[in-house]
Formats: sequence, structure tokens, C-alpha cells
Amino acid sequence: MTQTPHPQPAIAELGQAWRRRKISAAQLAADALRRIHEGNATVNAFALVDEPGAHEAARRADQELASGIDRGPLHGIPVAVKDLIDVAGLPTTCGSATSFGAMAARDADVITRLRNHGAVIVGKTTLHEFAYGATGDRSVHGPSRNPHDPRRMSGGSSGGSAAAVASGMIPLALGTDTAGSVRIPAALCGVVGFKPAYDAIPGAGVYPLAPTLDHVGLFANSAEDALLGYQALTGQPVSQLPGDSRAITIGWIRARDIATCDPRIESLAHGLLARAGFTPETVRGWNRHQTLFDVFTTLQSREAYEVHQHHLNDDRELIDPEVLARLENGADVSAASYQQADEARGELRATVRDLLRTYDLLALPTVPVVAPPVGARRVHADGTELEVRSALLSLTSPWNVTGVPAISIPAGQCDGLPVGIQLITAPGRERLLFTAAQALEPHSSECPADLRH
Repeated sequence: MTQTPHPQPAIAELGQAWRRRKISAAQLAADALRRIHEGNATVNAFALVDEPGAHEAARRADQELASGIDRGPLHGIPVAVKDLIDVAGLPTTCGSATSFGAMAARDADVITRLRNHGAVIVGKTTLHEFAYGATGDRSVHGPSRNPHDPRRMSGGSSGGSAAAVASGMIPLALGTDTAGSVRIPAALCGVVGFKPAYDAIPGAGVYPLAPTLDHVGLFANSAEDALLGYQALTGQPVSQLPGDSRAITIGWIRARDIATCDPRIESLAHGLLARAGFTPETVRGWNRHQTLFDVFTTLQSREAYEVHQHHLNDDRELIDPEVLARLENGADVSAASYQQADEARGELRATVRDLLRTYDLLALPTVPVVAPPVGARRVHADGTELEVRSALLSLTSPWNVTGVPAISIPAGQCDGLPVGIQLITAPGRERLLFTAAQALEPHSSECPADLRH
């Protein structure tokens, strides 16, 4: 049942056609809405489609261009927004029955920035309830599904945003990433997912899950498109990098030093670096499997419990049982345990900071398995049975604990399904990340098209 989605053209290409009057913003919005209506029943990417709002924003963009006003690369471009980000006049459900009827009175800061750049918001995307899950299949709106095979997970929690971009509904989408919630679905759905440095994109008006781990991020079809979105949302251009991208030094973190990983996925990711002319050096002494995940879990569990304690008190019967159980577990995390985890976080940050003084970038697979079937809670990798959630989060969550920028780009396919490679850098060196990602992208098609058992 695997299929090849057809992504939208690059944002720069769409913008060029619009500025040359070959197409209008109204036509771009109408095309996006048509694609959503044709495909959403299959992948369930959107929880809500705002046709009136999209048409009005597109009409305004066309009028502005006719008046000589050009707001930049996102002007007139359709964008989707994860449904825990406030858009004035629309509900923010967070994928939960507990939030029905909650209408946003004002735009989140990121929405204000999108509007200031002339973006056309077409709707709100499906997410794992409260953004508390990596599978994307626990939502009052139903599971978001993988466009490459709708029987498979999109990943989560921002699965709807990934599916919307991967299926060609829109060229750019916003998500959030607390433990991998942008990068995981990006890898499983075969698109680019970027998690900026902590607090690089403002979180005001974004419903939190674990405030010290939450990041607002982006989905796109290319690193260039993700960079355009990132620049718009931060208000600052990323500094230019002189010289040859191959001069970038890369430290390779073996996935098996963190978690069990399908060796075919690790081979694809490592091989992509070599094909692009990079010479990664294996990072030695990185063996923190249990420590890393325990630290992350302790921090997230306690913070999520505190954020959602009012839901546990007032309307717990409306919460999905799996999400409810996860929230309740946070009550068992003591203040002393949280403090100990926070101290370990400081040690991990120091370790990563030192590594990123030695290497420009770190690299490893994004996710150690291909997209599991919707509803699955056990998965096999390298002959080992794994719990799905911990497997999906294992290679992405360390970079939320440390708060450093990380990007996932496609690295080929296994069993007809996409896999990703993840690049990490220090805050302030994002251009290195995007330069390397852009250098890798043309070579992902040179990887073996499909590795099977």
C-alpha cells in the first residue's frame, strides 16, 4: 500500500510565479484547499480548515502586491498550524475533548509573525492529545496517518503538520517539539523538520507540555524552505557561511550508543554523509542510553503533570486513557528526583557544548525504526522488541534536554518507508546546519531506493 506523495513546489518557486503574476495568492490558497479536501480523509492531517480566513488572507496578499507591498518570501504562501497554537477566532483543541469550545481570543506570537510576513493560514493540524505522544494516533480528531502508507503512523506529536507537507497539501507547517515531535514525524513522513534552539521562536500563545523542553519548529520539503520559515519567525537572517560545505566537521554519534537501532537505517544515514563528501568522525565515549532517557522522562513527566493538573482534577474522564496514564505518572516524580534530573541536564549540556567545540555538527539517525503501524505499541529493531514510544523518542529527546538546534532531513527508504538523518549544532551556528542539510539533500536520492530484510 506504499505510495509516493507529490510535494508542493519550493516556496521560492511559488513566490517567483506569484510575483511575476503567473499565479495569484488566491489561486495558491484555492489549490491548497483543494488538495486538503481531496487528501484529508486519507491522512487526517487537518483538524480544522479555515476556508474563509485563507481566502481573505490570500485576497489581501494579492491586493498588497498590486499596491507594491512585498512582505518577503512567505507573502501569499499557504501555511498550516499545529492545533495547540492560538489563531484568533479559531478553536485551540490540543487534540483533546477537554478543550472543545475554547476559542482563541488573540494570535500566538508566531502567528502574528506569520501574518506580518503575509503568510496565508489555511487551517490547524491534527496532533497527539496535548502533544503528549510520539505516535500521533491518540487524538480526539483521530490518528494522523503516514502519506507513504496510511496504515502507518505519521509520528507525533506534530503528525498532522508533517502529513500535510508530505502529502503536498501545503509547503510549510508549524509544529512543536518537546522530545522530537517535529523531527520524528518529519523522518517517518519523509520531509524536513527543524527544531530551533530553545526559545529562538517565541512560545507565547502556544499551549505548553513541558515548558523547559518545548520548542516551536517547522516542517518543509527542503532545508531551504525551512530556513525561509525560520528567518521569518525569528525576524533575523541566518548569518552567511563562507567556504566549502565539505569543510564542516561532523561528529558521528553511533545510534547504538544511545538506543537500539535498525542497522539499515544507521547505514543509510552514515552513507549519505559520505556520498555528499563529508568525512564524519565517530564520537567516542558516548554511552548514555539509560541515563539520557531517564533524565528526559523525569523532566517531562513532572512538568507535563503540573501543566495539566487542572485537567486531571476537572475532566480526567475526557482524556484518552493512554495520555491520562502518562500524565498521572508525573505525580510520582518527587521534587528531589526532578532536581537530580535537572542537575544531570546541566552535565549533559556541558558534554554537548564541549563536543560542539570539537565538531561543527553532530549527526545520527533521527528515528531508529521505520513508521510502525497505527496503534502499534511494540516494534522490532535489530532483533530486539522495543516499546514504540521510547524507540521513537530515543534519538531525538537528548537535543530537547540540551536545547540545541537540530534538523531532520530524508536519508532514503527502508521497506518502502522514509528514514531520516539528524544534524545538531550549537546555538548561533544554524547556518552550518542548513548549509550541511542543503549539501546532503541532492544525495539522498542516490541512497539505495529501498532496503529490505
